[in-house]
Amino acid sequence: MEVSYRFVPYGEDILPEPGVLVLDVGMKTVPGVIDHHHPQAEPECTASLVVKHPDLVLGHDLHPLREIVTHRLPDFDALSAIFLSIRLLETRRIDPAMERLAAYTKMVDTASLPGRIDLGATPYSILRAMFAGRKGPEEAANESRVVEGLKFMRFLHGKAAAGEDILENRRLFAGIERYERAQRKVEEDHVHYLNDVRRGLKLKLRLPLASGQGAKEVDGLIVRNPSSFLLKEWARRDRENAPGGNGFSFLMTNFLGTRYILGVDPGSGINLKGMADLLNRREAEKRREAGRPFTAWYDGNCPLFDFRIIDSPQDQTALEYEEILALLTRFGNASS
Repeated sequence: MEVSYRFVPYGEDILPEPGVLVLDVGMKTVPGVIDHHHPQAEPECTASLVVKHPDLVLGHDLHPLREIVTHRLPDFDALSAIFLSIRLLETRRIDPAMERLAAYTKMVDTASLPGRIDLGATPYSILRAMFAGRKGPEEAANESRVVEGLKFMRFLHGKAAAGEDILENRRLFAGIERYERAQRKVEEDHVHYLNDVRRGLKLKLRLPLASGQGAKEVDGLIVRNPSSFLLKEWARRDRENAPGGNGFSFLMTNFLGTRYILGVDPGSGINLKGMADLLNRREAEKRREAGRPFTAWYDGNCPLFDFRIIDSPQDQTALEYEEILALLTRFGNASS
């Protein structure tokens, strides 16, 4: 299927357009625009929405499909949704292998891969490894991710259709040089993680229970400019370095002093509801002082994420690291 791609910033609000399919961005879930990053969405990722509601694709005017729009640097969910949508348009039906791929993608997008899983044997890590460390213009990275990602999704769909387990299966990748190379990269990444955790800041936080009643003390880890591309996955299963012996339930990363991501392990039963409000109030003050227009932190306000993730503004936060840490400490001690 001949189709062009357009890559837009996260959080872009997009209206449906004939011949155009918008995936994992757009801020709505309607035929032609399929996104889960908004409060009215179902607790599904974009790939699982395509499979659960095929009319979101088939019920839109895509004759012909001219363009697919997704967010910049498309991730596992975006690439899976693109593959599933194209296959749906070609076959006009959802097959069992598509359902399995969508279910796995939802697990990935919610950061719910089992803690016991061999990271070198699961597709998410393999694809992350293939993307990690690539240099060059973002435009080229976007295009190469689509080419490599769709090839990978076709591979996974074929294996799922043949009855193979796609959750954890080293045999899937045996004998395929680029995938075996990615497996080695995953294994080497653990060494990078150990270096990151050694220089990171460990702290105890009392964070709100997702039920809305009470709080829970958890181990947190803050790493500036991490060298590990699977930092989150290693940290959540790190029973040796986390003081409580249960892994780091909270993680904050900072990239080049401009982008901050805060997140919690969905298995810990906590979230960060209210933390983005503190950040946004201070962000507004700092931007007002500097004469900059306000751009909000993303607060994870959608049913799939349930306030478990916070991301800094795309035009770079006005806050300094020390301010963010102070607000986090205040939030983590005040939660009750």
